[in-house]
Amino acid sequence: MVEPALVLYGATYEKALEALDELLRESGARYALLVDKKGFVLAHKEALWAPKPPALDSLATLVAGNAAATQALARLLGEARFNELLHQGEQIGLYVDEVGEYALLVLVFDPTAPLGRVKLYGKRAAQTLAELTKDALVSPSKLGLDTEYREGASALLDELFGN
Repeated sequence: MVEPALVLYGATYEKALEALDELLRESGARYALLVDKKGFVLAHKEALWAPKPPALDSLATLVAGNAAATQALARLLGEARFNELLHQGEQIGLYVDEVGEYALLVLVFDPTAPLGRVKLYGKRAAQTLAELTKDALVSPSKLGLDTEYREGASALLDELFGN
């Protein structure tokens, strides 16, 4: 089963939400998402005036796949990586920037949000979020899943089966 590479909770999660909220105010974007590179939504915010958001799980999965394909293109062209992605349509734009090694910042914006502003504040937010997510890397031993989960599950099964 595929699981997120990062987990945000408690104060770290709240700080990430604050960073996304500030980013929306400064950039004028509709939606801001922090997703891991496996396609899981870690945190998201929407502007007060934004219409109903798209399916965020689908958006995160497709953005992560697109980012992976873009990195393969970069390597094919002799670049170490492409740090950002930009897609623009007539009414909607999508800006994606790397947040550390394991996450992506996704901004959905419309023509009222100038691209320069989206990119400037997007880069700043990506740096802030990269600092926040440094310690959010999922490690089974760090979370106690190797021993605590196994022991708890074993005890529960023993209790259920009367052992």
